[in-house]
Amino acid sequence: MIKELKLRNWKSFNDTTLYIDPLTIVIGANASGKSNCLDALLFLQRVASGVGILQAINGDVNLPVLRGGMEWVCCKPHKQFTLEVIVSVSNSTEYHYELTVRINGTKAEVFMEKLAFWGYGLKDTLIAKHILYVTKEEKSSSPGIPTYFYTGEASNDKRIELNRSHCILSQTETMNLSEHIQKGAKEVLSHLQRIFVFEPIPSHMRNYTPFSDKLLTDGSNIAGVLAGLEGQRKTKVEKTLTKYLKALPEQDIKRVWTEPVGKFQTDAMLYCEEGWTNESFPYIVDARGMSDGTLRYLAVVTAMLTRESGSLLVIEEVDNGLHPSRAHILIGMLKTLGKERGIDVIVTTHNPAILDAAGVRMIPFITVAHRDNKTGGSRLTQLEDIHQLPKLMAGGSLGRLTTEGRIESALKLEGNP
Repeated sequence: MIKELKLRNWKSFNDTTLYIDPLTIVIGANASGKSNCLDALLFLQRVASGVGILQAINGDVNLPVLRGGMEWVCCKPHKQFTLEVIVSVSNSTEYHYELTVRINGTKAEVFMEKLAFWGYGLKDTLIAKHILYVTKEEKSSSPGIPTYFYTGEASNDKRIELNRSHCILSQTETMNLSEHIQKGAKEVLSHLQRIFVFEPIPSHMRNYTPFSDKLLTDGSNIAGVLAGLEGQRKTKVEKTLTKYLKALPEQDIKRVWTEPVGKFQTDAMLYCEEGWTNESFPYIVDARGMSDGTLRYLAVVTAMLTRESGSLLVIEEVDNGLHPSRAHILIGMLKTLGKERGIDVIVTTHNPAILDAAGVRMIPFITVAHRDNKTGGSRLTQLEDIHQLPKLMAGGSLGRLTTEGRIESALKLEGNP
């Protein structure tokens, strides 16, 4: 899985690190940098999928622009940014991937890129470290970027000039490279490609949708994805959806399911049977009559059930539309399904009920986005690293501390550690 994301001169961040666990909760006031952090993950997913650097930032006919676009992608006054991820393949193997992008007017291109292999032995001792490839700036009139690939022979790396408009990582798929490099590049590519930044929009989920293989980022095709599942898996997924939805409303939920509609039976609709009446007259509602909170929750559970193992699911304002009394159900679902399906989850929230539901055991996995006292730049601090936390916890729950702004106050007093 992806263990760390380092941000340097990215949007509002100067230099900070997001540590990623099976369930990571990011909190912080408005304009503290939460969304900017998630945008870095979206950018990496795009370039790893073969999208050009410029298009990954500015968007095109198929992709929306990143918030702020080219003008705000670099922390002012810098003209380049660096993103680095650490991908853990096993207890003994890590890959460190680093990408620096230079912004020059209307251009956005690779300035530096590096992929390294780190091998560990007993007691996490580093026993091997190889740079699989690295780019180098050379005096040349060529528009390409010289890239040196590891061969295992000293001073005999393989030099290839590659396109600056796309990340080198995505270009390695079609190149004749050593097995060691191909394996590392493939591992990092697959993990970055499996980042899924999910922003379900209930109003987009109410229509009939075609059968689909993959969930869209706004959740608009949830019915098509569920209807497109094969027989036994469809039954199992719908049963799990029903199980988790039962706990949300006041009334009893009998069943959640999808079925084909229309003359050609290629579109689908989402249905829910509620327990308002006796079994002779079932109360059935389709997506058009479901509440926003119900649809958002169904979309999140669907994402957890349909994304492939090894995915990193990123959800902003995960509790939006959910009653505070149901926060513990949401947290429990994310933990349980994440573990069962091998999916890591990053969520942001403003809701104190979510933090209270998470409890003290989740403290090591909560990160606070906040502003630096001196520079105004965004920073990420793990909650457990706040020195005053034990004293704060003696005076109230995590939710209360957030509501009263005492966590941010503590960070200011400690000088933003």
